[in-house]
Amino acid sequence: MTHLRNASLVAAAVFCAATPASAQSDATIQRIWRLGMDSSHVQQLSQTLFDSIGPRLTGSPGIRSASDWVINQYTSWGIEAKREQYGTWRGWRRGTSHIDLVQPRVRSLAGTMLAWSPGTGGSPVTAEAIVLPKFKDSTEFVKWLPSARGKIVLLSPAWPTCRPSEDWNRYGTPASIARMATLIAQMQADWSVMTSADGRPDSTRLYRGTGYSLALGTGTLGTRLEKAGVVGMISSRNKLSGFANPFGAAAGAGGRGGRGADASGPGSMRGGGAGGLAAGAAGRGGPGAAGGAQGAGGWGTIEIFETYNTVAPAVTLECEDYGLLSRLAENNQKPVVKIDVDAALLGEQPAFNTIGMIRGTEKPDEYVMLSAHFDSWDGSSGATDNGTGTMMAMEAMRILKLAYPRPKRTILVGHWASEEQGLNGSTAFTADHPEVMKGLQALFNQDNGTGRVQSLTSSGLTDIGPHLKSWYSQLPAFYTDSMSPNVVSWSFNDVPTGNPGGTDGAVFACFGTPSIGMGAVQWNYGTYTWHTNRDTYDKIVFDDLKHNATLAAMMAYEASEDPQFIKRDRSPGNWPTGWPANCGKVPRTTKPRL
Repeated sequence: MTHLRNASLVAAAVFCAATPASAQSDATIQRIWRLGMDSSHVQQLSQTLFDSIGPRLTGSPGIRSASDWVINQYTSWGIEAKREQYGTWRGWRRGTSHIDLVQPRVRSLAGTMLAWSPGTGGSPVTAEAIVLPKFKDSTEFVKWLPSARGKIVLLSPAWPTCRPSEDWNRYGTPASIARMATLIAQMQADWSVMTSADGRPDSTRLYRGTGYSLALGTGTLGTRLEKAGVVGMISSRNKLSGFANPFGAAAGAGGRGGRGADASGPGSMRGGGAGGLAAGAAGRGGPGAAGGAQGAGGWGTIEIFETYNTVAPAVTLECEDYGLLSRLAENNQKPVVKIDVDAALLGEQPAFNTIGMIRGTEKPDEYVMLSAHFDSWDGSSGATDNGTGTMMAMEAMRILKLAYPRPKRTILVGHWASEEQGLNGSTAFTADHPEVMKGLQALFNQDNGTGRVQSLTSSGLTDIGPHLKSWYSQLPAFYTDSMSPNVVSWSFNDVPTGNPGGTDGAVFACFGTPSIGMGAVQWNYGTYTWHTNRDTYDKIVFDDLKHNATLAAMMAYEASEDPQFIKRDRSPGNWPTGWPANCGKVPRTTKPRL
């Protein structure tokens, strides 16, 4: 008891030392601080969600189980919560994956199924693995197809090195680094989408000359191969960073895609697939590499996305084991692989958002909203994408219910489904809830990993800036002192948003409502955890997560208490043609991304 009392006194002293007088005099801010920083629940909540429940692929049993758990948690805290179905999405159940090399030697391979892969139905597939050749055009590809019948096809390039670029740049000689950079660039050029004379993707050749694409996994090429009798497919999608492209500037990288594209990449750290290599030996995005990042990003780290196959199982391997198979095949050593995977295609399943609410007392028809996407890819636990955003929002709601149980405005939380398929859940909410869009005072969205939030940004409405500045000024110095490692800056950009991409907050911004992004410290998010087999509980930085939940609760409180409603006057600038129609409509059933 003495230890706890002393800890509370220390926490109170830290708060007072790091807090301006205006915040110190606000009893609610003080209570939010104590609840968030001194008696946080984020660690125990995270352990249940990421270890016990696990990933939350849209259309899977996992996302429904996770939604049930969230609703039960909110109910136990006295917070109203419900599930809102907005459509359907293809359903799938993941089971076990066993992938083994059986000839010319035996080795269990490190890998798993792509999401929505068919299973093997209790009868493992055992066949020779061959490398997808490069074809002159789709006619040549069609002539080759009969020779692939009964085979397992390797769909990705094998990297000359799986050693992280960090190692090469730290230990390599200039000559060895230059040689490896050249090998990698040549490999990427050989495996890139093929182009016509004008440099545009050639629809008769596309990926590897087949005339088909891989999208984020196996795409239309996979469905064509299984139609031809290929019995299995193997890919590998490395995280990349570190090598410059000696043959020219990158054509890849870039920001996060809009609806129907890859709407979930982390800015300049965007991944990109072995099957989605940009034309011109560009490679994929990564931090700090001139001309495109092309080396391996981290030991054994791969991105794991999806397939539209319905017959032939599609699996992905870590760089090292994929390279082994490819070298055996290229050297005519005839590798034989056994694939034994358990999965079930479940047809269209309900797609839904999970919504929580603390009803407002004075202005119940005006809203402050916490926002984070709930779904994840399922190659691991979905901990930092976007489980930590989910934890931030849940913990902030718990804190607010205790410290601010009768808010002036209604406080909502949106746990969105199908962000990874194109911002679908949040877009559906904007269409289905015009009353919230009309009365939205502020939305706070977080979706870029476990790191502490260090920026609050918004755009599109002239009136957001003064309100954001006012709320920011009420925060403890812990968040505002420029000398503090925990400082959170804020900025407002008049340039309006266009067709939404990136994350769910962009949807609300596109429709001209006050959407505020919460940008976080990276913690190697793009290199190790974004959409990978490494996105697990152990990667969470709980001090930073406590920081974020406490900040979110304080910002929601300030927005709710603000005596003035944020006006909808559009900021100056050239708004997108056709706005707001260009913000798009959500697919209410599965829309293939091929």
